[in-house]
Amino acid sequence: MANTVSNVSAGKPNASGSIYRAPAGTTLPTDASTALASAFVCLGYASDDGLKNEFSTEDEVKAWGGDVVLSTKEDKFTFTLIEVLSPEVLKVAYGDTNVTGTSLATGVSVAVNDTQQGGSVYVFEMLLGKDTLKRIVVPKGIVSEIGEIEYKDDEPVGYEITITCGADEAGNTHYEYLKTASV
Repeated sequence: MANTVSNVSAGKPNASGSIYRAPAGTTLPTDASTALASAFVCLGYASDDGLKNEFSTEDEVKAWGGDVVLSTKEDKFTFTLIEVLSPEVLKVAYGDTNVTGTSLATGVSVAVNDTQQGGSVYVFEMLLGKDTLKRIVVPKGIVSEIGEIEYKDDEPVGYEITITCGADEAGNTHYEYLKTASV
């Protein structure tokens, strides 16, 4: 097979939004371009670190002689949300039930605790090259880590979020869809 330059690409966020979240059980998109259900909320700007996906072997069980007889994989996505004044972003970081209020004008409160957050559906949308849409759908994403939050006068505050992907009924941890965009 010949090398094809047109198959090389960078992942740029869609202009209309790139990271979306919806409650668990929301109908999942099954292609790269159909409009998302109204339950999906755009989480605003992410940092220029972009989106990272780590799919790695978590544990391997070896039999006598060294054969791997069981392994578990872990699928994670990491991104940094920088619209830290958004109640929707605060809900991702601290949990839906720990954030009250819907606007800064009327006030927002955050309770920080170790309450386990429930899972959500996440969708990541991007443009590869000039005309290829890519949509990643995580049916069961659980916030498993929040990075160090840094407050400095020369950098935006951000919530570095790592979500761990649980398997759905089909045993899949995420789906990827690609399609040439209509021009």
